[in-house]
Amino acid sequence: MRATVRKPQPVVESRRRVGFAVFAECLLTGVWIALASVPVVTAPAAFAAGARHLRRHVTQQGGDWREFVADLRAAARRGWLVGLAAVAAWLAVWVDVRVARAGLPGGQLAAAVGIFALIGGAVIVLRAAAVWEPGRSWRALLREAARRTARTPGGSLLLVCGIALVILSAEFLTPLAVPVLGILAAAAVAVEERGRGR
Repeated sequence: MRATVRKPQPVVESRRRVGFAVFAECLLTGVWIALASVPVVTAPAAFAAGARHLRRHVTQQGGDWREFVADLRAAARRGWLVGLAAVAAWLAVWVDVRVARAGLPGGQLAAAVGIFALIGGAVIVLRAAAVWEPGRSWRALLREAARRTARTPGGSLLLVCGIALVILSAEFLTPLAVPVLGILAAAAVAVEERGRGR
């Protein structure tokens, strides 16, 4: 009795190929985001440009590094202020943590509140960057993202896990965090698209 060999169906193979292509694009986008974030204050703009690139790729509108750079320039016009505020917030939390370690009264509570606020702020910035389009106001984007962050805690928690993944990757092997940035941008896009679908 001969065993029949099943050939994989073309639809399944096609989906797999598309999935690998999107994954590869996420990793490449992570490298672009990391390079664009070197000045630190450009990180929100880099995520916005990366998210827009991934949205174009998924909808098969093409796009290459030149379009990423054009988006980065457009997003950085006002996005650097968001980056500057993020750096200031991080420094404030760093000081709170140092105060907590020194054992000063109320230091631990201030550090805990600061860390939670920093994580919440990072999620809001990611959600704003995920829907950024040229010409959109960062202030309006952040306000809307704050509302969505509160209304859809599941999506926000997913992004918190993504941020934790980037940090753990950096702790384990620093270069590994670079491509993971693209996966974090893709997660932010997915969270926003899922929210729109509802």
